[in-house]
This record gives sequence, C-alpha cells and structure tokens, in this order.
Amino acid sequence: MISRILNAELPEHIGREIKIAGWIHRQREMKSLTFTIIRDRSGLAQVVVPASTANISYGEETVVEVRGRVIANAQAPGGVEIVEPVFTLLSKATTAPPFDLYRPVVGATLPTILDNASVALRHPKLRARFEVSAASVAGFRSTLDSMGFVETHTPKIVGTATESGANVFGIDYFGQRAYLAQSPQFYKQALVGVFERVYEVGPVFRAEPHDTTRHLAQYTSLDAEFGFIEDHHDVMDLLREVLAGMLSEVSQRASQALNLLEARLPLIPKEIPELHLTEAQELIAQNTDEDPRGEPDLAPAHERWLSEWALREHDSDFLFVTGYPMVKRPFYTHADPARPAYSNSFDLLFRGVELVTGGQRLHKHDDYLAALAEQGQDPEPLRDYLRTFAHGMPPHGGFAIGLERWTARLLDVANIRETTLFPRDLNRLTP
Repeated sequence: MISRILNAELPEHIGREIKIAGWIHRQREMKSLTFTIIRDRSGLAQVVVPASTANISYGEETVVEVRGRVIANAQAPGGVEIVEPVFTLLSKATTAPPFDLYRPVVGATLPTILDNASVALRHPKLRARFEVSAASVAGFRSTLDSMGFVETHTPKIVGTATESGANVFGIDYFGQRAYLAQSPQFYKQALVGVFERVYEVGPVFRAEPHDTTRHLAQYTSLDAEFGFIEDHHDVMDLLREVLAGMLSEVSQRASQALNLLEARLPLIPKEIPELHLTEAQELIAQNTDEDPRGEPDLAPAHERWLSEWALREHDSDFLFVTGYPMVKRPFYTHADPARPAYSNSFDLLFRGVELVTGGQRLHKHDDYLAALAEQGQDPEPLRDYLRTFAHGMPPHGGFAIGLERWTARLLDVANIRETTLFPRDLNRLTP
C-alpha cells in the first residue's frame, strides 16, 4: 500500500514509486506526449503521459489519483516530474470553471470571482491570500497565548446593541427582539474580571449601508482585552507585540504564498510613531490645502496623507493617532484625565487605512452611570453589562483588528472583498 504524498514533497522521492492526488490544473498536448499538471494544496506537479498511453483527457478540475515514478527535471514545477503514470478517476468535472484557473494572472472581474467563489478561489493566487490570512490568525493566537491570554468564544446573538442600535441586524429570537453582535465588547470586558486577559477570533456584524472598498456587513474581528493597565499606552504596546507576532508567523508559515503574490511585508518599528489627533490635524492643515482642525475624526484622505508622512518621516508603515474626542467614542471609553474632552483611545493607521481601534475602558460602576446619563441613555437595557462593574473591575483596555482589512493592506489589495472568502455587503447575500 502506497500512501499519498503532497506535490511539494516530490523532490524527496526521486527514483521512487509514489502516489499523488489532486485536480487537473492544466494539460498540454505535444506530438509524442502530454504534460498534465496536477494541483493539490501544496502546489503543482507535472505528470508526463506518453502518446501511447490511453487517453486520460478528463478536463480541467477533474479530480484524479496518480501513481508513478519521480525523476528530476529542472524545467518542471519543483524540479521533478512523474513518469510511467497510472491515473485513477476520482471525480469528473462536468462544468468548466468560470475562467482559466491555470493562467498566472486572474482573468476575471471581481463580480465573476465573487459569484463563483467556491471554484474561483482554487486559483493559486486567490487561494494564497487566504493562506496569509490564516497565518495572521495563527500569529495573533500564538502571541497572545504566550502572554497568558485565554481564548474565549462569546455569543453572536445578543439582546442589546453594543455601540449603536441603528447599526445592528435585528432578528426574531423565539418571539423576542434580538440582534447580531456588532462586537464581543461587552463580553470580553466582563471576562477580564474572570481571566484578566482574554482574546477572541470571530464574526461581527455591522448593518451600515456602506458600499465602499473597505466596509463589509460581516467580517472577522481579532479582539483582545486585558486588565491592570495604566492607560491606553499599555494597550498600544500590546498591539505592537501582537502585530509583530502576526507578521513573523506570516513570514514563516505563508512564505510560498507571499512569493507567489510578490508581497512586501512591512517592518514594524520597536516603537510605532504616535500623534495626538490635534497634532495630526495641525500637520495636515500646515502641509496641505485642507484644514481639518476641530473635526472629531479623520477623513480617508487624511488617513492616507498621515500614513505617507509616517513612512517618510519615521520609515514606518504604521501610525498611532490618539486622543479622539469623547463625543466620537463609545460610552465605555475612558477620558484623558488631563484633557477630559479627549479620550484615552487610539486608531492605528496601516498603509493609508484605519486598521485598529482600541483604548482604555471605564472600569468603575459610577463612572458608567455618569457617562450614560451625560449621553441621555437609559441604563436599564444595559443592566447585565453594568452589573459586572458593580462587582469590582480592574483598569482595563483592549483593541480589535479587522482580519480582512489587515490582509488587504498587507497584500496591497484594493478591495476588501478580495480578501474575504464569501463577502457579505450591502448587495451580496450569496453564495
């Protein structure tokens, strides 16, 4: 009995009889032989089929098993090829793919790719993006695991909107009004009182009517929250370590994908440059034709300008912008004690786009009641959440990274849908 090996392992088996299995990626018929390229999860393998052999032209994407002998050939993928093959049909493709998967460049529009995602993602370059995404998640987990964090899994059906009732998907929960969770924010804060350090990788839902290249109705959020901090700078320091761990894991685990995509990983400085929002706005006003001073947030064009500034002045693809006005942040955000109108919060800009939002949270029960009263909010719908703080909570904070946006910026992809397996946006509910 010969066990199946992966195509990437073929160079270790020169001269031996082997068995591989995968999809027929491409067939090139010559006068005296046919080159059949087999694709599996590890890469491509070339099979040499003599003209005298029975016709095995099953068509692209047909699934086959191949037994044969491995020989060296510098011109073949991986420097080896399989000769004297015996094919076994496992599953015949009865419909052609929506575009040629064997071509080096993806020859299809984004709607065609998204409409046919289950097949289109088989293209090596499209698939490679999600190998980078998976490695990023592995790096996020391993870095936080090494720092004593506990992975948690919180509900995605909730009874109260986390940030704004206008931006949630309402559902009927056995006759009760419920919502799809905008984030695990309330739960991860509560769990700081249990474990001190927690993180979660899971879907979040935003019913925001944005039809842009950077927004989705559902995306994957990488959340972390931890206690006994001094202020938001402790959170920023942790985030820097997490990003470094993610980049390290991507470099090691997804090196083949990075090479295929010709991607340039950023260098993360030991200390990411930081600007207070007022400083950032002053810079923009002094160096451009626009004056955003006094605005509560940064426009996308300003995020791009600041990222270019950070790269030029600090050789950094990353930039922290801190001190957003309290009126722009959720009610659970901690104010800057020295400047109460501003918050102990931050955004992290990465290659021109806001990637992460985080900061210090309120941790005293009375402070929550005061914050809600100031905003004119009724505390009753939040009673379960507020009860956590009535039982004593340490100073704490955290952040959330959008996985699809991270991957898009990491790989210099223009549209976030290109780094989302099956996007859900304003117009798309299938496949």
